[in-house]
Amino acid sequence: MSDAAPSPCPLPQAGLGERIQPFRENHFFQHDLGMSAHTTAFSPASIGNIGVGFDILGHTIAGPGDRATVRRIDGRHVRIVAIRGCKVALPREAERNTAGAALISLREALQLPYGFEIELDKGIAFGSGMGGSAASCVAALIAANALLDAPLSREQLYPHALAGEAVASGGYHGDNVGAMLLGGIVLSTADRLVRVPAPDAWHCVLVHPDAALETRRAREALKGHYALTEFVAQSAHLALLLNGCHLGDADLVRAGLRDVLIEPRRAALIPGFARVKQAALDHGALGASISGAGPSVFAWFDSLVSAELAAPAMREGFKLAGIDSESFVSPVNGPAAELVR
Repeated sequence: MSDAAPSPCPLPQAGLGERIQPFRENHFFQHDLGMSAHTTAFSPASIGNIGVGFDILGHTIAGPGDRATVRRIDGRHVRIVAIRGCKVALPREAERNTAGAALISLREALQLPYGFEIELDKGIAFGSGMGGSAASCVAALIAANALLDAPLSREQLYPHALAGEAVASGGYHGDNVGAMLLGGIVLSTADRLVRVPAPDAWHCVLVHPDAALETRRAREALKGHYALTEFVAQSAHLALLLNGCHLGDADLVRAGLRDVLIEPRRAALIPGFARVKQAALDHGALGASISGAGPSVFAWFDSLVSAELAAPAMREGFKLAGIDSESFVSPVNGPAAELVR
C-alpha cells in the first residue's frame, strides 16, 4: 500500500540528468551547514512477494521511485513540510506517514538530540503494487542516515524501515523495504536480510494498470480456510525459485514461480489479470503473478529481448479489459536506494 493519493501519480525515471551516489556505510557526513545540512535520496519501486514469497521476498526495478529530502533541525521531533507528486493531500502528520514514522523510530532508537524535516516527491502511484509506501520510507531513511554523525549499515536501518512500512500495511512486512535497502532480490525475515543472487541476463516486465488496489483491501481477500496441501505446494515452489536463482537455473524457476496460495484469492480483484498473465507465458516467461498486493502484474524472462517483446502483449491484456496501462522492463537485479547529488 502506498502513502500516496488514490489518483495515479506520474512515474519519473531515476538518473535523468543526475548522478546517483552509492551508499557507503563508513561515510561520515560533514555538517558544514550546521542544522541546515540536508540530503536527498531516491528509492526504486519494487515487486513484493515475487509470487511465492508472501511478505518475505521481493526485488527492485529500475526506473520509477520516490525521493526524500531530509534536513537536520533543532528540536527532538520529526515533521513533514512538503509532499509533491500526487493530486490528493497525503498525511502530513509524521506518525501517520511511512517516511515520518521511520525517522521517528530512528531518532528515538538512537536518542538523537535533534530532529528531522522531510520533503517527499512521490513517483509511485497509490495502491499500485509497486511498493510506494516502502519507497518513501526507505528514501527518507537513506537521506537521514547520511546526516548522522555515525551512519548505520543498511541492515541496521531495516527495523526502522519495518516500523515505517507498518503505518501503511498494518504489519511488519519486509518484502519491499528489504529489497530497496539492499537492491536486487532479497529475502527479508523479521530480523534478517539475505541477498539472493540471480543471473544478470534475467529481466522482468512490470505492467501497471490505471487502477488502484489498497493493500488492506487485498489482504481482506486472503481471509478464509487454507488447506495444508496448499502450504506444502507453496513451500516447494519457494524452494525451487530460490534454488533456481542461486544456480542460475531457469527451469527450476519456471517450476517454482507458481503461486497457488495468494494469487487464486486475489486474481478476481484485478480485471484482465488472466489475460495479462497468459500473454507473458505465451511469450516464454519463466513465470508471472501479481506484484505485491496488485493490481500491477509482473513476469520474469531469461533475457532482455524476451521481456521487451512481451511487454506490449501484456499491456494488451489490460486493454481488452478496458484499462490503460504502462509497462517497465528492468533487470531482476534492480538497484538499491541511493543518495542523489
